[in-house]
Amino acid sequence: MSDKRPALIQPHVHPLPDHRPLRDAFGCFATGVTIVTSFDRDGNPVGFTANSFTSVSLDPPMLLVCPGRNIRSLPAIRHSGLFGVSVLSAGQRGVADCFASRREDRFGEGEWVESESGLLLLEGACANFACTLVQDVDAGDHQVLIGRIDSFRSAENRHPLMFVRGGYL
Repeated sequence: MSDKRPALIQPHVHPLPDHRPLRDAFGCFATGVTIVTSFDRDGNPVGFTANSFTSVSLDPPMLLVCPGRNIRSLPAIRHSGLFGVSVLSAGQRGVADCFASRREDRFGEGEWVESESGLLLLEGACANFACTLVQDVDAGDHQVLIGRIDSFRSAENRHPLMFVRGGYL
């Protein structure tokens, strides 16, 4: 009787530090696109685009985002202890591109509403979450930010903006 199991993938098929093959492999997983917001010490809004986002727990309600360690908004999130997540709808690619850029006036793109805690959340998004930072974990070249969801809203009739293989769907 022959063994019909597939062969195991050999570890480190692509030698590091060439990260392109690994990025390409991760890119096979389609993700939603989010805008993560907070405010700095002076109360000015800050934010960035992220596709590393997922639910963590329903009880208590928690989610996580994974920004790069060098994201300029990270110190503001740590200082305020708050962050918002807007899950972008299919028509909000321009906002995603704006927040992925180094533009200074990112909040000039899109319409924004303020949460009870003062966080700016994108109007017209599929869902919005206002969170309190409960854990900040070092994870290589990224941070894992876990937030307790203080409030949220969602729109059932909107289709999410999707990202796969380095581009939008």
